Amino acid sequence: MGQEDRSSVTYGVFKESTQQESRVALTPDIAVRLKRSHVSCLIESDAGISAGFSDDDFRQAGVQVVSKEEIIATAQAFGFVERPSADLIAMLPAGSWVLGMLGSFTDEGYTAALQDAGLVGIAMERLPRQLSAAQSMDEMTSQNSVMGYKSVLVAAQEYGSFLPMMTTAAGTIRPAKVLVLGAGIAGLQAIGTAKRLGAVVTAYDVRPASREEVESLGAKFLDLDVDFSAGQGQGGYARQLTEEEQQAQQRAVDEKAAQFDIVITTAKVPGRKPPVLLSKAGVEGLHRGAVIVDCAASDLGGNVEGSAPGMTVTAGGVKVIGNADLASGVATTASMLLSRNLADTLAHFVSEGGALQMDLSRELDDALVISGRKEGRD
Repeated sequence: MGQEDRSSVTYGVFKESTQQESRVALTPDIAVRLKRSHVSCLIESDAGISAGFSDDDFRQAGVQVVSKEEIIATAQAFGFVERPSADLIAMLPAGSWVLGMLGSFTDEGYTAALQDAGLVGIAMERLPRQLSAAQSMDEMTSQNSVMGYKSVLVAAQEYGSFLPMMTTAAGTIRPAKVLVLGAGIAGLQAIGTAKRLGAVVTAYDVRPASREEVESLGAKFLDLDVDFSAGQGQGGYARQLTEEEQQAQQRAVDEKAAQFDIVITTAKVPGRKPPVLLSKAGVEGLHRGAVIVDCAASDLGGNVEGSAPGMTVTAGGVKVIGNADLASGVATTASMLLSRNLADTLAHFVSEGGALQMDLSRELDDALVISGRKEGRD
């Protein structure tokens, strides 16, 4: 390769360190795309195996498959599915750029650690998604869409009957009744998927605009007889409800939820404790064999009172499945989408001269950059 063809920015991606994570932050097609933006790519060996991409797939796309140590020594920017550990932060050269969901809303200590290490932190969770220029960078939207789809498949697998109505020689099986709480990106995908599988779907969200979106997909909107007209927050996400609103919502949802076979909750608040949409009383009101999938369940809590990552079965025979990482279960497509989000974000910061550069007078840059705000490593 001639000197004039060489890329000026080198982008490195590691194999994800957690066992439950199957996604990868770079896919071969996106590596080809980045090359057109004067970015060359390095990836750690076997980083894409769980997502369906072999080392040879990457090599054919022009990606160098190297060791973790060589990536650290060579790359100027690093992309992540899960944010880098403290040990890895300590290994990255000062001035390097770190892109990913960095948890900056709730973990000020982590942001401080990036700053102390001299790293430029690009927090994908802070993307101002109302900007048209940011749409292809919107990792939250892309991964929530995959999550909503997968949540229905998980529920269907655990539910003890069919989702669609079935007429058999032994009689007619009624369709499953599915309730989706939270009609954002994940919720709408869950609604559409459940409808395609033949379930009777009802949904609810605190945002007034969600009624039209829900009904446009052929689902019913759940009327709780409680007014949350101010429920829409900035950037299109549902804002966190006040304590009084949460209590009123819980009582209303608890009364309505008992008629459903499957409940899927998707009301995540980026980087913050999610609102409780179904209380313990609501869970106890569901019939034996009902299934709940809580897409917001994490160490911060969940939409379902008492839910936690994993599956539990209540004394009343209700299955409660908590999983905020359902997108990892559709690893190939999720990785393709996430890789594009990260790549377009990285390309945004590559100057015409082929160096990493920020301009904090731009709304996008000012929102995304959480550490190293005055200088970066070219």
